[in-house]
Amino acid sequence: MTVIPAHLEYLLEQPIYAALGTIRPDNTVQVNPMWFERIGDEIHFTHTNKRGKYRNLQHNPSMSLAVIDPADPLTYLELRGHLSEVIDDPSGAFYVRLGQRYGNAAQQPPADRADRVILVMSIDKALGHN
Repeated sequence: MTVIPAHLEYLLEQPIYAALGTIRPDNTVQVNPMWFERIGDEIHFTHTNKRGKYRNLQHNPSMSLAVIDPADPLTYLELRGHLSEVIDDPSGAFYVRLGQRYGNAAQQPPADRADRVILVMSIDKALGHN
C-alpha cells in the first residue's frame, strides 16, 4: 500500500477537479480534468467505454493524477498508478454520486449512462508539495 502524505490527504477529500494523465497508443500524453472520489486506497472516476481515456488505459494502464489546492496552487498531490479495475455502471449511479459530490444536488444520470464505467486507479506512488 502506498502512503499518501498525511498533510496532503485533505486534497482527496474535497471536491477539487484533478488532472488525469493517460498515455495514448502513439505514446503521447493526454491530460484531462476529472471528477474523482477516493474510496479506501483507490481513486475512482466515472467515464464511458467509448472515449479516448478508456482506450488509452486499455492500451497502457499507467495513469497519473494531479490534485492542486485551489487556495494555494503551489500545494499539490501527485498520484502515480495504474488502472486496476473497470466496473460497469450502466445506470450512471456513480456519475450521479460524483455530480452530487461536486455540488449538483439534483444531478441526473447522463444520456450516455448505458456506456458508463467506473475506472479504478490503484496508487503505486504518492508525492506532493506544500
